Amino acid sequence: MLVVGLGRSGLAAARLLHFLKAEVTVTDTGDKNVLSQTLKNLPGDVRVETGGHSPVLLEDTDMVVVSPGVSLKQPFFDLAMELGIEVIGEMELAFRLLRPYGIPWVSITGTNGKSTTTTLIDLMLTREGFRVITGGNLGTAITEEVLRCLKDGTAGDVDYVVVEVSSFQLESIRSFAPSLASILNITPDHLDRYKDMEGYIKAKTEIFKNQTRDDCLILNLDDPLVRELGAHASPEVFYFSRQENPLTGMGGVTPPIPRGAYMRDGWLCINADGKEDRIIRVQDVRIKGVHNIENALAASLNAFLCGVDMAAIRDVLSEFRGLEHRMEFVEEIKGVRFYNDSKGTNPGSVIKSLEGFQDGVILILGGRDKGSDFTPLREYMKGRVKGLVVIGEARDKILRQLDGVTDTLEAEDMTDAVRKAYSMAGAGDVVLLSPGCASFDMFEDFEHRGEVFKESVRRLKNL
Repeated sequence: MLVVGLGRSGLAAARLLHFLKAEVTVTDTGDKNVLSQTLKNLPGDVRVETGGHSPVLLEDTDMVVVSPGVSLKQPFFDLAMELGIEVIGEMELAFRLLRPYGIPWVSITGTNGKSTTTTLIDLMLTREGFRVITGGNLGTAITEEVLRCLKDGTAGDVDYVVVEVSSFQLESIRSFAPSLASILNITPDHLDRYKDMEGYIKAKTEIFKNQTRDDCLILNLDDPLVRELGAHASPEVFYFSRQENPLTGMGGVTPPIPRGAYMRDGWLCINADGKEDRIIRVQDVRIKGVHNIENALAASLNAFLCGVDMAAIRDVLSEFRGLEHRMEFVEEIKGVRFYNDSKGTNPGSVIKSLEGFQDGVILILGGRDKGSDFTPLREYMKGRVKGLVVIGEARDKILRQLDGVTDTLEAEDMTDAVRKAYSMAGAGDVVLLSPGCASFDMFEDFEHRGEVFKESVRRLKNL
């Protein structure tokens, strides 16, 4: 077996295949010295090639398992397929290995909100007493969780597998067929990898391509790109909406209560079986922000369809504080509140974050561009964003596309950005890091960026 890419997913896949007694080779384009710490986590008899993917490696392999960060649009993979060698992703590998156990998979994709929704579903299922393994794009590779279950002999005891799935992971599925699939939203993202939005949307729709009539697909009624996907799907379709008394408008029929989850009279509600149930008052949902109401609705609907009691759903929504680096409150300094939304890596996520504020926002924006268009931010910044601080490689593009929308400063690094943002703020204002870009120009990943932001804020408080 050949594993391509030694990120978190590739490393976990290699370890899992080795446990299953496969002869494993790994290959990565990175430098061996840079990868030295990663390579220490591999079993000693795993073959390693660094610095590129040599075609010679295909001569004695039965299957290629590709990490999601590796694009399939390379001659190496074309050659593998010409030779009749199957190329699959790490998610597909995990699905195949657990298929004999008959465990239902719950999968969540979308441009924004995946991690929060996935975590909520995990908490709701666990609160009900189900045994759950959770992973994927969330942070823990799902093959790592499968390896743990196979090692300790508990795979047969698992009730649900819950996975956050990125478009990159969906490119390399073959038989992957979740019992429940959700598409939360689709806004422009990763256009440095996809030729256009059509390619990005197609990757997202792979999540339900193998579903049957016995499965469920959950879609965002408020997102026009997502809503229309239901017309082409084989599984049973449910919707969620954060609008009051939403109408489906499907086939010319506009029933007063759509099948799914929605808002009514200040309550989050579910009607999946012909009867409306109230979950919780909007004001009692612990995590704040209009985008988190969407996440709460989607998670509640998934949990309900899995058999979770309304009380367990309500308890989780009233207790869950949110994830680190997702609209995370950091500190308040002389009336100025600081929020860390480092996971906001595209303009669509920035828009959702800004919708949670009325005015007085000092926005820190920038990083490595993913082919994004920042001009849609202009509409949402007007009246909300009091000042803008721009950092990173995308700085010139952002300055050009957002020219004149608000007072703007440039910063050299995160510490400089925090200080300049604070200088523009007054009591009652908010400094929001929601960069709308990837982090790899200045940081290891979005977590590292968020940690540097928080440390910069704390140093500022101690001055």
